[in-house]
Amino acid sequence: MQSRRIGEVQVSAIGLGGMPMSIEGRPDEERSIRTIHAALDAGITLIDTADAYHLHADEVGHNESLIAKALASYGGDTSGVLVATKGGHLRPGDGSWTKNGSPAHLREACEASLKRLGVDAIGLYQFHRPDPHVPYADSVGAIRDLLDAGKIRMAGISNADPSQIRQAQEILGGRLVSVQNQFSPAFLSSAPELELCDELGIAFLPWSPLGGIARAGELSGAFGTVAERYGVSPQRVCLAWHLAKSPVVIPIPGASRPETIRDSAQADSLQLTADDLALLP
Repeated sequence: MQSRRIGEVQVSAIGLGGMPMSIEGRPDEERSIRTIHAALDAGITLIDTADAYHLHADEVGHNESLIAKALASYGGDTSGVLVATKGGHLRPGDGSWTKNGSPAHLREACEASLKRLGVDAIGLYQFHRPDPHVPYADSVGAIRDLLDAGKIRMAGISNADPSQIRQAQEILGGRLVSVQNQFSPAFLSSAPELELCDELGIAFLPWSPLGGIARAGELSGAFGTVAERYGVSPQRVCLAWHLAKSPVVIPIPGASRPETIRDSAQADSLQLTADDLALLP
């Protein structure tokens, strides 16, 4: 599989989003672990998670724990796998989402994630979502302090706008390595953030790159046309479209079945032509 860069770390051009394995409609643990193992077998070395990827209030960090268990039970070498997690977003357990970007919470969240992942330092830790009740500089300052303390090896932000990307880069002293925003054919409003990341050489990690759980199976139209041309799935075409946007783009499609992530992993070998791209958004 091709590689792309997050900071100084080389990772696979396609990542695995762990969220569908821990929220509503999640599969049983055995299938989830097979899905993660299938991703590793396919050469995927970036796994995305968050402490908020869970269903019930008493299982915070469900997805982090699941990923740690899958890595520990994998028969191959996992030393090159980068696990990216996030803090600052919460699920009370009633289906809603809340935010807590306070430095105290981010420190506590990071410590809890360290324990669940079973590591001395988190490979990539990202501030999950801006909290309107906490100055953004304070939240990112807490991420900087975690980086300085060696609790995390790399720092990123998520759901950020261009001004926040520039602010975070300044607060982190030029050490911002990733921005994780929603981006897909159905959600193109993060194009300015992608362009800024391309300009600054910061990895851009589109979440829900296929349009989300509900829309991933609905890719048709031009994506279907191109897919028929190559005899592949529209989803694979969509991920190849992401990769063609910029060398800083590393899509992280969610998966809950081994066959799904195997298909996604092959997107980096699909080279779209100029004619193909002219048909796509």
